[in-house]
Amino acid sequence: MPAYPDDDPTSLRLELELVPKGTAVSEVVKQLIGLLTTGELVPGSRLPPERQLAEQLGVGRSAVREALAALEILGIVTVRPGSGTYLRDNTSELLPTTLSWGMMLNAARTRELIEVRGGLEVQAASFAAQRATDADVEALRGFVATMRDSLDDLDTFLQADIRFHLQIAISADNVVLRDLLQSTRSLLRLWVERGLRERDQAEAAYREHQGVFEAIAAHDPHAAREAMRAHMATAGERVGHADIAGPLR
Repeated sequence: MPAYPDDDPTSLRLELELVPKGTAVSEVVKQLIGLLTTGELVPGSRLPPERQLAEQLGVGRSAVREALAALEILGIVTVRPGSGTYLRDNTSELLPTTLSWGMMLNAARTRELIEVRGGLEVQAASFAAQRATDADVEALRGFVATMRDSLDDLDTFLQADIRFHLQIAISADNVVLRDLLQSTRSLLRLWVERGLRERDQAEAAYREHQGVFEAIAAHDPHAAREAMRAHMATAGERVGHADIAGPLR
């Protein structure tokens, strides 16, 4: 099948099945990964719009949006505002296997994965403080500003939150660490509902991100580690209390 960067992706007839109720996001991800890794879509192909995917799968557009966001974090697709969602050129063959494993996570494994993600984020913040360029710092500043201005718009806040962490991983300038973070974030996103549901939670998260940003902007690895460690601790508590049975340890 040819790439569709300039063609109308609504003309694509993808082999998708109706999704069983109660498993929307994970099933959408599973089916899309099947399509994206079998050669039916070549790198650079544009996916059909959310509405078409939702209709063909028999799910709501929000489930499709969540699934595409998970695939973007994982590095399998890229979303270009105003253009569409595209299959990336450098998709790793190992990441879909990892994602499939993540769909089978139970509560205990999810808590353990949160711990692993926390350690990776702390290391990424330390590296970013040492290696971030002026452009990296400005990108982080912009995401923090968006969070500050979006305390009453949690969807926008959460997107800025995600991109803030993605930028830290990029600024860390370590491809292995970046890919590991992409995988762990995506795995958590499939099973754990977001921990931010109220304005006071967003305010606390904003302050935590501001602290991480200031440490990275100051190129202070120790302060960056401590700020990120504090953020991961409270973020883990928010997720744990909201979504996972039993306390986080």
